[in-house]
Amino acid sequence: MHSLISPDARIKVSSTLDKSVGKKYLTDGSPETCWTSQQGSPQYIQILFPSPVLLKQVAITFQGGFVGTRCTVDARTSESGDWSNLTAVYPEDVNRKQVFDVVSPDPVQGLKLTFEESSDFFGRITIYDLDVQGDDP
Repeated sequence: MHSLISPDARIKVSSTLDKSVGKKYLTDGSPETCWTSQQGSPQYIQILFPSPVLLKQVAITFQGGFVGTRCTVDARTSESGDWSNLTAVYPEDVNRKQVFDVVSPDPVQGLKLTFEESSDFFGRITIYDLDVQGDDP
């Protein structure tokens, strides 16, 4: 099992509060930087992988108080295919890294995390680190 987020993976987010907290900081590995969404729910993160992958786990480090407390996890098997639901996860309102088992029975080309609720009254989400673990098919 290894990280599936490579420089060739394309990441898209629903919104960004401002350029100092942009999507590039989701996966830069620095504990000093983060992505913060604008207010309002839902918010999402979409990852398109350069080639099909087998998903195993998603690891997210939120900022406490700005946690996506209900998250649907969707996948698609091709770049232009329809999204299908894999599971739902319920992160705790804490600062530490949280790891969720997200197993795809078949290889997928994309992953979408939709945060339907936030612990923030205004619906903002702040993530310091995001990693997706899995295998090559």
